[in-house]
Amino acid sequence: MKMARVVLALAVAPLTGTLGAFEARAQTAAPARNVVLVHGAWADGSSWAEVIPLLQAAGLKVTAVQNPLTSLADSDAATRRALALQDGPTVLVAHSWGGTVISDVGIDPKVTALVYVAARAPDAGEDFLALSGKFPTGPVRAGIQENDGFTKISEESFLKYFANGVERKKAEVLYAVQEPTAASLLGGRTTAAAWHTKPSWYAVSKLDQTINPDLERFLAKRMNATTVELDAGHLSLVSHPKEVADLILAAAGRRN
Repeated sequence: MKMARVVLALAVAPLTGTLGAFEARAQTAAPARNVVLVHGAWADGSSWAEVIPLLQAAGLKVTAVQNPLTSLADSDAATRRALALQDGPTVLVAHSWGGTVISDVGIDPKVTALVYVAARAPDAGEDFLALSGKFPTGPVRAGIQENDGFTKISEESFLKYFANGVERKKAEVLYAVQEPTAASLLGGRTTAAAWHTKPSWYAVSKLDQTINPDLERFLAKRMNATTVELDAGHLSLVSHPKEVADLILAAAGRRN
């Protein structure tokens, strides 16, 4: 059963200045001392580099998974290994395609909350490609290039659409370290949907040109997540690290 929702009130008021406009609901957050971060497609763990120091400064133990992006099963296994090493209550966080992973493995009893950052959030067994097809396709799609069963995003498309809103030099570094992603990865289906039973938070990127912002809003509403909207492109974890960190802190039962 989902944890009780409470009306957003003075308890979260200190966050509204940095997080933007929450929906008129908030969830109770169990105290957690660990955070596990899962990156998305065409990225690696370094995509969390701007967020990690902010979480560490708040006293949280942080682990960034190096997601193999070869298959959903492989990515799930990498995240489960990271969860196994945590010493107690843990907030599980994902960006982009990584939301598929945390939806699948977030049923782990150590996980107290889920945080989705411009992320997928499929239901169990759901055809997410069919769901996303009901919304306009982002322009980044045209820049996806396949070679030998793996995909990368062209430099032009990566810098202009995938990393829109990110300072140019940072975007160029992220382009250089993008992890090749199995062409079959995006069609993988989960066997669970942890957001049905775990309290969830969602950061919508209003300027996203990779995942449609209205799809993000649909997913956040479907899971009854505490939601914030950021004036950011797809890589809000890079362009708006404080706002993303503050959302994670809220899910961990912390106030900074």
